[in-house]
Amino acid sequence: MTLAVTGATGGLGGRVARALAARGVAQRLLVRDPARAPELSGATLARTTYDDQAAAVAALEGVRTLLMVSAAETADRLAEHRAFVDAAARAGVEHVVYTSFYGAAPDATFTLARDHWFTEEHLRASGMRFTFLRDNLYLDFLPHMVGEDDVLRGPAGDGRLAAVTRDDIAASAVAVLLAPGEHVGATYDLTGPEALTFTEIAAVIAAHTRRPVTFHDETVEEAYASRLRWEAPPWQYAAWVSTYTAVAAGELAGVTDHVARLTGHAATGLADYLARPAPRGDAS
Repeated sequence: MTLAVTGATGGLGGRVARALAARGVAQRLLVRDPARAPELSGATLARTTYDDQAAAVAALEGVRTLLMVSAAETADRLAEHRAFVDAAARAGVEHVVYTSFYGAAPDATFTLARDHWFTEEHLRASGMRFTFLRDNLYLDFLPHMVGEDDVLRGPAGDGRLAAVTRDDIAASAVAVLLAPGEHVGATYDLTGPEALTFTEIAAVIAAHTRRPVTFHDETVEEAYASRLRWEAPPWQYAAWVSTYTAVAAGELAGVTDHVARLTGHAATGLADYLARPAPRGDAS
């Protein structure tokens, strides 16, 4: 089997690539910048981008199974995804494992989840086999959402969030990639072991860091106003704010056992994650 992994210079794809290499699995790393790619035993490099179809077709030649890590958030991400899916089909890829998002739907409150839905639909129509890994929000990022004033703020209300670590997402992806034939057509909702309110998240972070972290439930108007300190296009502000309004709407609350089913170990919760030693050289 020829296996290709995208996003190997990033936090999620890099985790998958390193885990595969540790198991002695040969893989092709598809990267934008080969100079940033990890040096892994059994790995070869191919330079491409999602929107360069000619380069992507060449990079995917001979690949049977592809891990397609969703592209960086941009206004053109859906178009890039569609172009890359088309390139994969042209290259003869048989099975695409795609990192989607929990609750992906055309009318999802979280605006970026809509891109994932339409990418899934494009994959369904491509003729290739597929597996969707719909991960919840990254649990790893929750401590970084706390402001310098020790306030975690956003219009989340009393909604609950079943955030999941990138380690658990990566381990789930590896399990699928090692036996892709067992997961054809499957959709896995990857969550943590618990669904917490942001008030509870703030309390857990406070207990671990011994900082007076609290949660402030902003109005939507306050949320947009408080984020104007960062210059960004309108779609980015909408994505930031709708992260919280999706939680308030209950769209990110469901807890599943899919991480455990795929990996054989329970998903990591926030308190256990914060108790771990900080990893070195961790890329976001």
